[in-house]
Amino acid sequence: MVRMPSRSRRAIVCPRAVGGGTTCGSADSQGRIGPAWGRSAQNQREPVSSPRRPNAKRTHQLLARVRANCYVASLLAAVAGGVLAVPGLALAGSGGAGVSSSGVGNVPVRPGNVQVSASSDGITLAANASAFLRSGVSVRGSVPAADAGDAIEIDQLGPARGASWVRVAVVRSASNASFAAAWHPGGSGQLTIRAVLQGNPGSGAAASPPAVSVTVYRRSIATLYGPGFYGLRTACGVVLRRRTIGVANRTLPCGTEVQVYYKGNVVTVPVIDRGPYAHNANWDLTMATGRAIGMLGTAVIGAAPMLSTSTTSTSIPPKSTAANGVGSPSAQ
Repeated sequence: MVRMPSRSRRAIVCPRAVGGGTTCGSADSQGRIGPAWGRSAQNQREPVSSPRRPNAKRTHQLLARVRANCYVASLLAAVAGGVLAVPGLALAGSGGAGVSSSGVGNVPVRPGNVQVSASSDGITLAANASAFLRSGVSVRGSVPAADAGDAIEIDQLGPARGASWVRVAVVRSASNASFAAAWHPGGSGQLTIRAVLQGNPGSGAAASPPAVSVTVYRRSIATLYGPGFYGLRTACGVVLRRRTIGVANRTLPCGTEVQVYYKGNVVTVPVIDRGPYAHNANWDLTMATGRAIGMLGTAVIGAAPMLSTSTTSTSIPPKSTAANGVGSPSAQ
């Protein structure tokens, strides 16, 4: 007959011993899973095979690896800095001919709100280096005091290849020998403007009228692009990088230089891609180009494609009248 324990008797829970097993068990202590062999008491040393036991040889190996990694990292940083410092290597990294992918600091940004002037044969001519289609182009200047009251002819040489000089305004100098003129050009681009004194016997082949260069911009909406496309090849064959300088346009040939004006800053960049196709934008600037001129998002810019200009001499005054595509002359 087996005697059952009383329900009122409380179960005895024996605490664990330091070396494994329980404090109320036999001398052969048992662990939760099996014999507690190989365990050591708290006041004893770790076994030699224990992973917690310090190993001098292993420590030295780890320190040597850390030192080697630090040396390799510093060497790679120095090599990378040297590559960026060489313009030829930086140019090759852009993936396209004539497109620099170096840093933003190497982008030639210049001020657009500056005055340009020239003088010759006693005639001075001045204008703003930047103008806009709807605002028009304006010039001012002066003639010798002896020629006060005489007529001044303002001529314009367009950006198209083979273009000829065109008369855009005729004004009469004031009693103080000063003059001013304004007109609306027919398109954007870089124009050469000169002033010729009419009726001057010296206005022949030997004369050299003063001439200045003015860039006319067309206001357009521009966006930025780059993230998500880095490492990919553009429609013009350029591998897009974070530092790639360029602009995308739907129609201009690849490689066409475009002057971009934004808040008084001007930068000349090539066409490297096609687009944009959203937000009613006409231009898509790379992130590096936008940062160079201070553009942080979609904005209105001034854009002027830089086409090849004619090499017509500025020494011979024109005899033609205003041609098609040039706005009506007006005097101020």
